[in-house]
Amino acid sequence: MPQIRRRQAWEMALRTGARSSTAKGWSLREERGQVRLEMRQPDRPRASVLLPFQWSRQDVGAILARVRNIYVLTLDGHDLSAAAQIASGKALRSLSTWEEALEHFREFKLHHGTAINPRTWQRYDQVLQMVIQLMTMPEKKSPIDSASLIDACVKDWPPGIRQREVRVQYIAQFLRFCRDREHFPVQWHPPTDLKAHIGSPTQDRAPGHMKGSPLSDQEILDLIDSLPDNEAGLRWRDALRLMAELGLRPVELRYMSVRKHHTTGELIWWCDYRKRAGVGMTKPRRAFALPLMNQDGELVRWNLLERWNAGLLQLPPLGSTQRVSRTATTYLYKKPCWISLKQRAAARGERAVIYSFRHSFSLRGHQRGVDPGSMAAAMGHTLAVHLRSYPWASEQTTAAAFARSSESISPVKAFQ
Repeated sequence: MPQIRRRQAWEMALRTGARSSTAKGWSLREERGQVRLEMRQPDRPRASVLLPFQWSRQDVGAILARVRNIYVLTLDGHDLSAAAQIASGKALRSLSTWEEALEHFREFKLHHGTAINPRTWQRYDQVLQMVIQLMTMPEKKSPIDSASLIDACVKDWPPGIRQREVRVQYIAQFLRFCRDREHFPVQWHPPTDLKAHIGSPTQDRAPGHMKGSPLSDQEILDLIDSLPDNEAGLRWRDALRLMAELGLRPVELRYMSVRKHHTTGELIWWCDYRKRAGVGMTKPRRAFALPLMNQDGELVRWNLLERWNAGLLQLPPLGSTQRVSRTATTYLYKKPCWISLKQRAAARGERAVIYSFRHSFSLRGHQRGVDPGSMAAAMGHTLAVHLRSYPWASEQTTAAAFARSSESISPVKAFQ
């Protein structure tokens, strides 16, 4: 006698949810491991469609969302088959395909509203071609709504970086166009809040985050030498050189200048950046260079001050004050040498971040005998912050104090 399979609780909940979100005559059943949606109405032939989901507990939410969207579309006059196609994003109300919608969007961006130039459109197209690729995949693998579409398009970019933010914004613009001009169904309307898709940087990726480890001078030199020889690469080389040799916060690149010392007349670096600290603000300061040393023990001379003063040093576009760290992080993100450097740092239990150039300056100064107070002044923070942020600084101070204590004691005769 054949055994009767007992329905599981999730199956009963799925069927109940489908009935409550549609109307009388709508039902779901399993068909060879997939989901069959049926619609029976008086004086009409029975209709059914196979939905692109597995009959499984994991797909319950997606199944109910799709059933609800199909039901709403039938209220607009679509038959069950057409409604299912529209809800899947494969056949749209205006009969536009995703490719056609993108072409219409291109025409709109180039010739209407706040028109952009063809070069700017290329940046849009690079992002939106991924949308087309995802939406023309087999239905079981393609995104089921705007939120899953956006997330699939940005998953390879770390949360919070500018490059990810721009991708989200471009896709949202396209989806708004599809909603307003192409009449896409509701599941393709862009999310009202994009912050969740842009995300926030994690601690090891957070632009400007103080937690990170110093790099060796040779690691910094190798990284700088590995950058491309194009205009962007040459400008970023100098940006990294300034951060490494002067111990700058990334944002301070926007506030640097060269001026004459008021008494000696020598050319000096000056930083006009003010940072909120505790109950007050840090003051503008003179910056001091600590040249790096290569593996042969030779100091590396980049002549940064002389080149800056002569107008021969150009920095890359850095963005607003709030975005400089993020801009620098984004530039380095997929550079092979930076990836390798981060991996080596992780292998020794450390983290390479954009602030590592500044941390390296601090360590270099202490290794060369600069006292913590002078290092704190050069780096633009208080001695207390310096000692709290850099453990080697407090260790050096302690060692020096005990050395001075020992020197002040008169020699005593040793025990025989």
